[in-house]
Amino acid sequence: MTKKMIFVLGILMVSCGLSAQSKAEKALTTFSEKYPQEKIHLVFNKNSFVSGENLWLKSFVFSGYELSPTSTSMFVELYDSNKTQISKKILPLINGQGSGSFTLPENLKEGVYYIRAYTAWMSNFSEDFQTLRQFVVYNPSSPQKLVLNDTSEWSASVFPESGTFVEGINTKFAVRLQSKGIPPSEWSGYIVDAEKPDLKLTSFKGFDQNVGAFSLTPKAGIKYQLIVNDAKGNQRVINLPHVSDSGINLQVSTGNEAVKFSLKSKNITPGTLYKIIGTINNQLVFKVNSEKIFEKTFSIPTQQLVNGILQLTLFDDKENIVAQRLTFVQPGLLRIKKPEVLLSNLDESPRAENTFSITPNLNNSAYTVLVMDGSLESSEDENSLLSTLWLTGDIPSKIYTPSQYFKPNHNPEALDALLISEKWKRFDWRNMMAGTFPIISYQPQPYISYKGKVTIQGKPAPNTDLNLLFEIPEQGTRLSQVKTDDNGFFNLKGLIFEDALKFSYQLNDPKIPKEQVQVIFQPDYSFVPLKKALPESIYHLVQRIENDQPAESVKRSVATKNAQNNINEKATLIEEVRLKARKVDKTKELNDKLSSPLFKSLNENIFDFVNDNNSAQGFTNILQWLQGRVAGLTIEFSMGNYTPKLRGSRVNIYLDEMMVDPSLINSISVSDIAMVKVIKDYFAGGFGGASGAIAIYTKRGGITGSLSDATTSTKLKKTVLHGFDKETSFVNPDYNDENFKNISEDLRTTLYWNPYLETSSDESKIKFFNNDDAKNFRLIIMGFDTKDYIPIYYNEIVK
Repeated sequence: MTKKMIFVLGILMVSCGLSAQSKAEKALTTFSEKYPQEKIHLVFNKNSFVSGENLWLKSFVFSGYELSPTSTSMFVELYDSNKTQISKKILPLINGQGSGSFTLPENLKEGVYYIRAYTAWMSNFSEDFQTLRQFVVYNPSSPQKLVLNDTSEWSASVFPESGTFVEGINTKFAVRLQSKGIPPSEWSGYIVDAEKPDLKLTSFKGFDQNVGAFSLTPKAGIKYQLIVNDAKGNQRVINLPHVSDSGINLQVSTGNEAVKFSLKSKNITPGTLYKIIGTINNQLVFKVNSEKIFEKTFSIPTQQLVNGILQLTLFDDKENIVAQRLTFVQPGLLRIKKPEVLLSNLDESPRAENTFSITPNLNNSAYTVLVMDGSLESSEDENSLLSTLWLTGDIPSKIYTPSQYFKPNHNPEALDALLISEKWKRFDWRNMMAGTFPIISYQPQPYISYKGKVTIQGKPAPNTDLNLLFEIPEQGTRLSQVKTDDNGFFNLKGLIFEDALKFSYQLNDPKIPKEQVQVIFQPDYSFVPLKKALPESIYHLVQRIENDQPAESVKRSVATKNAQNNINEKATLIEEVRLKARKVDKTKELNDKLSSPLFKSLNENIFDFVNDNNSAQGFTNILQWLQGRVAGLTIEFSMGNYTPKLRGSRVNIYLDEMMVDPSLINSISVSDIAMVKVIKDYFAGGFGGASGAIAIYTKRGGITGSLSDATTSTKLKKTVLHGFDKETSFVNPDYNDENFKNISEDLRTTLYWNPYLETSSDESKIKFFNNDDAKNFRLIIMGFDTKDYIPIYYNEIVK
C-alpha cells in the first residue's frame, strides 16, 4: 500500500510543480514514520448471548489499511454497563490476527455489555480509537429486562462542505442525526429564511438514519434555518452558520476514476499563495502549490490508490488551515476479493450434514469462517470488517449501522455526506507543525515478556548466570541460561505459551546456597485502565413484572445454550473414549512430547532410549554411540572431544533444544538421555539458519525413566509465569455419531465457527450440521490478501 501511494505522490507532485518540503509536510512525515496507527475489528460467533454461555471472538488488527506488523499481543476486557470490569485476557496476535473466548458468568444480569480491545501501542494514543463493541446478554431470572429504546429523542446538526459558508458560492451541506436510541428511519428537511418561515428555499430527504444532504447559494444578510421532520411529526429547527462576505469553499466530487476538486472564493487577499495537501492513512499522496489554484479543477487519479478516506487540507502561505474536506476513494468501486465458495452439498433438513469448500488464496494464510442460521443476525450486521477497515477504525464518532456503507447496494452519496460531517482526528495539523507529537509510554513487547531481578541475601546479583528449567506441557523440560545486567536484572522476551508456565531456577554457581537466592518476576506489559465513558446503547432496562414471559427470541437463546451444553458434554465423553482406545506409536508419542515444532523435520532419524535402551549403556558419550548408525553422519575425535559432521560439514548440537558445545556432552550420562534425533535438513530452530543438527533430549518433565538424581528438580526453587489466556474449544455436533442422536432439541445460532481455517494447495473443506429448523444459512468468510492489500470478504445467505 505504501509503495502505491508514494508512486502516485511522485506523479502528482511533478505535474503540479515540485517544491521543497514545508513545515506541514515535514511534520506529517515524522508522524507517519514514528507513530503508525493501529485499529481492531472484532467478530463474535453470534450477536446476542445468554448468561452462562461462551462468547468466541476473532480479531483483525490493522495498521492503516494492512494487517499490523507492530503488535503481537492484544488486551481484551469485559465490562458491564456500569463500567465494572468483569474479566480481562491477553491474547496472541499472529500476523495481525488473534482469537479468544469469554465464559459469561451464570449469574450475569440481563443487560448490555462491552468488549474493549486494544494493544499496548494503541494505549499511546486517544482512547477514541480503541475498540468498544456492545453486545446483549439475556437472563430471564434477572429482575430487569432489556427493551429497545425506539422512543428516544434525536437531534440534528448541519455541516457546510469544507467548513465555510460564503456569500454567492453554492455550498453543499450535510445534515447529521444523533440519538441515544434508534434514530428515525424516515426523515426529511427544508431550508427557510428565518424571517419568511413559510417559504421553502430547498428541501431534501434523508439518505439513511445518519445523514442527508442539500445545496444552497447564500445571500448576505439572510439568517437561514434548517427544519427537520421525522415520520412521527417530531420537528427540529437548526440555525445555519452565519453567511460570510469573504472566504474560500473547497468543493469535491468523487468518482471511480478520480477525485476532482476546485476552489471557489470571494473577497480574498490578492497575491496570497495557497496549497492543498492530500493525505491517506497519514501519508502524503497529493500536493498542489500553484498561483492558478483558483482557475482550474484538479483531478487526483484513483486507479493506483487504495479504498479509504482521503483528507484534503487547504493552507494559506503562512500554513494556516483555511478549509478541510474528507472524501472516500472510489466509493462505487470497492476493492474486495470475494473467495470462491463451492456449495457442493447443502441440505436444509433438520440435523442434516452440509459441506462446502473455499478455493485457497496463496496471499492469505487463513480464513475466518462462520456459519449461522440464516434467519438470525450476526455481529457483522452492525459494524463489519469492511466498515472498521475503511471508516469506524478512523472515525470514532457514533454512526448507526456503519456496515451499510460498504454493502453491495450501498449509496456513495450517503457516504460522501457522512464524511462532510466528519473531521480527521488521527492527528491535528496545528499540533504537529508546532512539534507536539504523542508521548510514547507503552512499547509493544514481543508476545509475552517478563522482567526479572536476581538477589542474593536481598542484594542485587550483577552479571550473574542464572539457569532456568522450564516445564513445558507435552514438550518436557527446556533449559535456558540468562545473564543479569549490572543491577541484577534480566529480560525474558517473546514467550508464547498458554495458561501457566512452571519452571525452576538456580544460579550457575553451585557454591551459593539456593536459600540465599531469590528471583522476582513481573510482566513487561500491563492492562491500561479505561478512562472514557462507555458508549450509549439503543437498549434500556425496565423492571420485569411478575410472571413475565420472555420473548420468543430469548426463549430460543436459552434453548440454544442448553443444546450447546449438551453437545459439549457428549463431545467430552466421546473424546475420553477415543483417548483410551487410541494406540499411539510410543516413539512418535515421545517425539511429539519432547520436540517443539521448531525442532521437527520430515528428514530425521529418531533414537528412543525410553522405550528401547538401544544397547547404549556401555558408551560414555552418546556421540560415540551414534558413529555409523546414521547414513552420512561421521563422528571425529580430536583433543578429547567428539565432533559430529553430516555429509562432511560440521553440525550443531542441541541439548534440550539449546545449542551447546560438543565438550558439554562428555558430562551427560547416557542413562539420563531420553531421545536423540539426527536432523538432516534445514529446520526452523536451526541456529543461524543451519541445515542439519543433532538434538539430544534428557529424561525430564515426567518422561518415563529416572534421572541420575531423581531429587534434582525438587531441590530447586520453583515459580510460575502466566501466559496467554487459553481459548475454549468450539464444539460442533456430528450427527453421524450415535452419541449425539439423543439430543432432544437443537436450536443453535452458530452452526460452525473456525477463526483459523488454514489455506492449502487443496480446497479448504468445511463440514457442519444443521439445527432443527434453519431453512437457509448465512456464510461469513473473512481474510486479507497481504500482497494486494485487499480484504477478502463473503457474507451471504445461501440455500
